[in-house]
Amino acid sequence: MAYSYLEFERPIAELTSKIEDLSNMGKGAGVNIAEEVERLSIKRDKLVEQIYGKATRAQICQLSRHPDRPYTLDYVPLMFDEFQELHGDRALADDGAIVCGLAHFRGHEVMVVGHQKGRDTKEKIRRNFGMPRPEGYRKALRMFRLAERFEIPVLTFIDTAGAWPGIDAEERGQSEAIARNLQVLAGLKVPVVCTVIGEGGSGGALAIGVGDRLLMQQFSTYSVISPEGCAAILWRDRAFADEAAEALKPTAKDLMQLGLIDAIIPEPREGAHRNPEAAAELMGDVLETTLNELLGKPLDELLREREKRLRNLGSFDA
Repeated sequence: MAYSYLEFERPIAELTSKIEDLSNMGKGAGVNIAEEVERLSIKRDKLVEQIYGKATRAQICQLSRHPDRPYTLDYVPLMFDEFQELHGDRALADDGAIVCGLAHFRGHEVMVVGHQKGRDTKEKIRRNFGMPRPEGYRKALRMFRLAERFEIPVLTFIDTAGAWPGIDAEERGQSEAIARNLQVLAGLKVPVVCTVIGEGGSGGALAIGVGDRLLMQQFSTYSVISPEGCAAILWRDRAFADEAAEALKPTAKDLMQLGLIDAIIPEPREGAHRNPEAAAELMGDVLETTLNELLGKPLDELLREREKRLRNLGSFDA
């Protein structure tokens, strides 16, 4: 499989290529080079551990939007059974930037709602690069209410650079659509578990990010603005994106320390973008534990704890 590599992953790519070339050379010449391949493989494992273990905030931001990183629809067949996608906001259109549907998840009926980016140019355009318009958020809202009506827990998957800022979105009430979702999710009478699987961009992410638990994958980010956007505003130069990332502290580790998220979901050694199957298994285990915990709570306790959790966000001692 042909992988994409970021600039700071380049040493891994070079060593991987060397191992592959050496393996192919040995097969063709009938030469036993197993020891050399093993030595390089061990060296590669140490390099991977070093690079990912010491990744800077700016590098983690790059990983959160890695071109090979799994999207919502990549995880669906790996984590859910009998997924049935539901379409449309019943008012204007079906926004491809948000996907919704009913599914079975480890013995539970669930409503799945998540952002969806595209792989090739055609799909990126159809999905609007994962940036929803108001009809996308109103579609999600319809699914939240449907889940509440049939007492089905909601699992949301966040991965967007932000809500679409175009004039067409503003004309159709982008801010109202986001605000309405925040209001409804805060009082939804079923368990809601939100998971950041890539970029968590501003209100575009928050519109499906209010719930009883907020989880983040290890190499995901959640911030009010991208480092590039922040640098363009503060320094008037996107070249300062690395400095902006350090100031924003958008990583899962940062937000866990600030008390803004509830758990970090570990990723495979080289990240979810190298092993989606293992990433799905790790995420599924955490979601199962979290969902079982929430389903065991009486409704009044669930809503009371959700309100307390939301009110405590951003609190501090003077």
